[in-house]
Amino acid sequence: MSMSTAYNPKEAEKKWYNYWLENGYFKSVPDEREAYTIVIPPPNVTGVLHMGHMLNNTIQDVLIRKARLNGYNACWVPGTDHASIATEAKVVAKLKAEGKSKHDLSRKEFLNKAWDWTHEYGGKILTQLQSLGASCDWDRTKFTLDKDMYESVIQTFIDLHNKGLIYRGYRMVNWDPEAKTTLSDEEVIYKETQAKLYYINYKIEGLDDQVCIATTRPETIFGDTAICINPNDERFTHLKGKKAIVPIIGRSIPIIEDDYVDIEFGTGCLKITPAHDENDKIIGDKHHLDVIDIFNDDATLNQHGLHYEGQDRFKVRTAFTNELKEAGHLQKVEDYTNKVGLSERTKAVIEPKLSDQWFLKMKDLAQPALNAVLKTKEINLFPSKFENTYKHWLENVRDWNISRQLWWGHQIPAFYYNDKGDYVVAKTKAEALELAKKQSNNNQLTEANLKQDEDVLDTWFSSWLWPISVFNGINNPNNKEFNYYYPTKDLVTGPDILFFWVARMIMAGYEYTDKKPFENIYLTGLVRDKKGQKMSKSLGNSPDALKLIDEYSADGVRVGLLLSSAAGNDLLFDKALCQQGKGFGNKIYNAFKLINSWEIDPDLQQPEHSKLALKWYTSKFAKSLQLIEDHFSKYRISDALMTSYKLVWDDFCSWLLEIIKPAYQQPIDAITYHRIIELFENNLKILHPFMPFITEDLWHQIKERTKDEALIISEWPSAEAVDQKLLDGFLFSSEVISNIRNIRKQKNIPFKTSINLSVINSEQADKQFDSIINKMGNIDQLTYVDSKIDNTISFRVKTNEYFIPIQGTIDVEAERKKLTDELNYLKGFLKSVDKKLSNKRFVDNAPEKVVAIEQQKKADAEAKIETVKKSLESL
Repeated sequence: MSMSTAYNPKEAEKKWYNYWLENGYFKSVPDEREAYTIVIPPPNVTGVLHMGHMLNNTIQDVLIRKARLNGYNACWVPGTDHASIATEAKVVAKLKAEGKSKHDLSRKEFLNKAWDWTHEYGGKILTQLQSLGASCDWDRTKFTLDKDMYESVIQTFIDLHNKGLIYRGYRMVNWDPEAKTTLSDEEVIYKETQAKLYYINYKIEGLDDQVCIATTRPETIFGDTAICINPNDERFTHLKGKKAIVPIIGRSIPIIEDDYVDIEFGTGCLKITPAHDENDKIIGDKHHLDVIDIFNDDATLNQHGLHYEGQDRFKVRTAFTNELKEAGHLQKVEDYTNKVGLSERTKAVIEPKLSDQWFLKMKDLAQPALNAVLKTKEINLFPSKFENTYKHWLENVRDWNISRQLWWGHQIPAFYYNDKGDYVVAKTKAEALELAKKQSNNNQLTEANLKQDEDVLDTWFSSWLWPISVFNGINNPNNKEFNYYYPTKDLVTGPDILFFWVARMIMAGYEYTDKKPFENIYLTGLVRDKKGQKMSKSLGNSPDALKLIDEYSADGVRVGLLLSSAAGNDLLFDKALCQQGKGFGNKIYNAFKLINSWEIDPDLQQPEHSKLALKWYTSKFAKSLQLIEDHFSKYRISDALMTSYKLVWDDFCSWLLEIIKPAYQQPIDAITYHRIIELFENNLKILHPFMPFITEDLWHQIKERTKDEALIISEWPSAEAVDQKLLDGFLFSSEVISNIRNIRKQKNIPFKTSINLSVINSEQADKQFDSIINKMGNIDQLTYVDSKIDNTISFRVKTNEYFIPIQGTIDVEAERKKLTDELNYLKGFLKSVDKKLSNKRFVDNAPEKVVAIEQQKKADAEAKIETVKKSLESL
């Protein structure tokens, strides 16, 4: 079959992806085979392909393609997440650009806009994944707001509420003033920042005295309702039962006593602001203090901020500090390092805020998830170093704030039926009405009396059901597909969402199916640039994923990502690795182009060197296959690739093809040709999960194939016996050949010039490899001798000594001049080192390590001089 001069990845990628789609190779339906299921970590519907997605989905595709070749019914379920905060922010920004706000629209109108935006811009990331070669069952694509997915989430909320695990509470929550919603504790990232510590004086009511407090947030003084001292602090005994005056505001507040105050820390006095600090709220509840919330939802000050009403909290901090200073209340300001909570999504500084929210009790749900990973080992975590992190999170789990002040998402199915806040939980308004009538003993209630909770559920509250809900396992737990595909096999994700998503999915799995949701968790690392910096748009170090594919091919990028990746460790990504991947593709293509160029002579006898080389590679392949399988079993995907890479590049291309290659314009025997094709096909099979496009392309170039014979659905090579003795013999012979090549290079002996070789076979090396040594070294005559031969160039492999005659092989005069020049240089170098070492001052004063280096230089030079002298003598 004729081949193009060079491989065209763009053409091949389009051709073969369409071919796979048209023939339904990605599609999975339950059958008699064992299922192998992966559910994709659903990216944000608003997202575009970035390097993290590329790595994560390359690994998933490698696993799913290998599973297909292993004979499993491989099912990879794709989908996207509705991403409440991110998507709503996009729609709000679009409305703002049109001169409108969210609240200019009804909820229904806003949701219609959100759906329009999602249909227009959403889901692009799944199309982009196809460019990478992702072999998902696209007919199964799910979205967390699909009707059946929505119903699963609502049903789960109702069930957990009825079990007493979901409750409504007035709590201190994390408030994101940019997204204008609460966040769970896990969605807050703490960052160390350089701040200021303000020392502020409060006058004591009725006394000519004052106390000083230290705060990093002077703007919260507007919400102060007490000053707290330690009852055992003798410095403040005289203030017990007194009151202080809040600076500027003029409000009188009590001075209370509590052991919580650390006598040794700061000034020993604390300002208590129950509405804006969790610890202050605890003290406030204990001492029955007033609660004054000073912030609007956007973190501007409300009416309690007096003349600062409507101004941003950070601007108020600066202005109010100046006012305190002018009024004589500011004692001093110091630099201070503290940790500030930031929203994981918007990066806004989190504001502690008291609010009525919905919570899910987590302690009992967490226990089965802890046991599954750490005790029974039903679920395997790769790498295991993350077990401690997992353990810490689940042993210290707090109730999950599951409500969000947004419209885009799953609306909480709670219906209020009076002004007291009494409610019922139901799927529909009609069901809610019946429950409300029963609960209130009021049959006069109508649907008009019911008001559904405005909030939606945290996005993770839908994601935690993902492995179950994609197969409709919540709504219909006895359905055929759910029972066939669940539990799933592997989950590939990042360690940053080990608690957000992974641990919660395990909790949901045991709560709703009494089974693990997956067997193995493979945690990838973060993608960093070659300097170790995290890739991000703001740093400008994150390459455009699709442009990378365009430049280096999908196979090249996949190989580049995997070569730089190790399980759970951050990977240092370098475009040069993608170039290496592309180069490897070209190497494979050119290898087959070479094989394809050979003419076959059916009457030609198979040479001994070819027969032995094919036997060796068969064993080498079997040994490498064992190693590859071991790497896969331990999720060392990059190691599995590197083993395959070295096998094909070094052993197949550099050794096997060179050994069996017929002389220029000469034919090859049929036995060798057909066996090399079989071995090349096996190479394509083990490379296919990593490099699907070029392998499928070459598979079909070997010969015409039907759709049932495509590489994607062929069989993974079976394990064969390893002949270790044969492998050891070849390794020894390859060292002999490498030495011959080095001597040819050093002595300028052209390869076309045949040479003789003699050997003292002390190692009892296997003589069957002589045919390969003769071929690869262009040896005219190989003889075995008992003693050294004069006028030769010699080398050793282990205890074997080899001799190449000088006469007729090299230009003796040219070699003598070269060696003489080298000898003179070495003598001069040795003289300079001797001079330094004979200098007592240098030896006595220089560091011991420096002196040792000079002594080593002397020893090396003396050894080289002896070697050169012997070489000259042999001439």
